[in-house]
Amino acid sequence: MAHPVAAMGQTAGLSAHAAEALPIVAVAVAAATIYIVGWRDLARRMPRRFGRGRLAAFLAGLGTITAAVASPLDALAAERLSAHMIQHMLLMMVAPPLLWLGAPVAPMLRGIPRWIRRPVAAGAASRAVRATAELVAHPAFGWIAFTAAFWMWHAPRFYELALASHAWHHVEHACFFATAMLFWRPVIAAWPARSPWPAWTMIPYLVLADVQNTVLGAGLTFSDRLIYPAYAQLTTPLSALDDQALAGVIMWVPGSLAFLVAAVWLATTVLSAPARMTPERS
Repeated sequence: MAHPVAAMGQTAGLSAHAAEALPIVAVAVAAATIYIVGWRDLARRMPRRFGRGRLAAFLAGLGTITAAVASPLDALAAERLSAHMIQHMLLMMVAPPLLWLGAPVAPMLRGIPRWIRRPVAAGAASRAVRATAELVAHPAFGWIAFTAAFWMWHAPRFYELALASHAWHHVEHACFFATAMLFWRPVIAAWPARSPWPAWTMIPYLVLADVQNTVLGAGLTFSDRLIYPAYAQLTTPLSALDDQALAGVIMWVPGSLAFLVAAVWLATTVLSAPARMTPERS
């Protein structure tokens, strides 16, 4: 039987986690509501472009984010590197492609009230905003930002900083998610996206990303020393070194699959429709 004090501590920890999760769940519900309102309108106007698959993909993306940062997995990530790595994979490899497969730009704009939509559209049309958006949306910017965030936050100094501070932990996750959204945008290229690079260039784009993912994943898997000392003091069913190896496998195998499945899908798309090599692929 669990000690009463320990049980009370666990209960308090769960309550604190639930309080932190509420704003995230609220944002996810608000985003889903806005998207559904816009999607229903667009589905009537353009049923072939906005089928139920779009809706399912977007909602699955929001569900993935919620599972990563507003579920017991988030509390477990403080105790196990492997759980923390699952969070990172969900935020970088699963949620962003699903959200882009939902072609969210038009439904989200359509779903917000008109009095908000008009100033947003006017601001987006300004020269400065368009220039900034063009830079940020460029595939090279997305790849570099994604890779930089990936390596920076897995460096021991910054990783341990995120473990020691809730605020920095949220910053870490925001960086992972934001740069992953930039990275996956030209890969999915959902309407109305346009890319300055042809579709076939996304294949080496993905393969090169997989190389750096493999290097870090293999490094964690085969390292004979603990890379993140903060986990040495925590009690888990596995030893800290075994847990680190498991985290490396989680990064290495599912991460590589995400990149390679997307690359194969792109290769099939390009080869099956050589005359229609437009940036829009989804």
